[in-house]
Amino acid sequence: MDGKTITENSLALIVYKDRKYLKKIELGKAFHGKGGVLPFSSIMGSPYGVRCGDYEVFQPTLEDLIMYGIRRETQIIFPKDAAFICLKLNISPGSRMIEVGTGSGAMTLYFSRVVGPSGCVVSIEKEERHHKNATRNIERISEWPNMNLLNQDVSEYEDTPFDAAFIDVREPWLHIEKMHSLLDPGRVLGSILPTANQVSDMLRAMQPRFGDIEVIEILFRKYKPVVERLRPEDRMVGHTGYLIFGRKLQIPEE
Repeated sequence: MDGKTITENSLALIVYKDRKYLKKIELGKAFHGKGGVLPFSSIMGSPYGVRCGDYEVFQPTLEDLIMYGIRRETQIIFPKDAAFICLKLNISPGSRMIEVGTGSGAMTLYFSRVVGPSGCVVSIEKEERHHKNATRNIERISEWPNMNLLNQDVSEYEDTPFDAAFIDVREPWLHIEKMHSLLDPGRVLGSILPTANQVSDMLRAMQPRFGDIEVIEILFRKYKPVVERLRPEDRMVGHTGYLIFGRKLQIPEE
């Protein structure tokens, strides 16, 4: 099949009003929801984008796979932050980047998509439990074998310089010196932190070695797609974390 047709064992995003469900299409089974019963046999062989009764069936995007398909053992980075992080890190097809704190693997998958099959993402996770969970998630969803998942302390890692670095751990300031040594001059280091106190500690550690430092918070509000009365949703995604970015300074050797 060409990937545009719903087949047995393929994944599908089933949408009913404002609810979304990620399901594996299996012969002889059905989806039971508030819109009634959707036998999978009724949509197999149809193109993605079909409407069946009150349900709409789509090919899942990477966002869908991450938001509805991965097992979370840690808080994942929301799409509103993930896209901006990739932009600020200035990564593109062919980039080599390092990530400290694989977590559940969500951000690793975003990085993998951006750097493409010609790029490389090295993701380091110290906690074995998180490393195993992320590995399972990534093996199920990943598009390309461009990720190197390591279960070790980043202090033990040695390699040639990277085009970008991202840290998502509780105390990222402990890894500033290491990230500085692994980045090419002028390249961007990014991090995400939940509290202002952590941001202060991070800034204190970054300022001697990084320039053009920014602290950013992204707020995200969806609107109800109602023609007669366009208005915002009752709830919005507010604070999910402080994003910090800085560019590596070349420090003269003493």
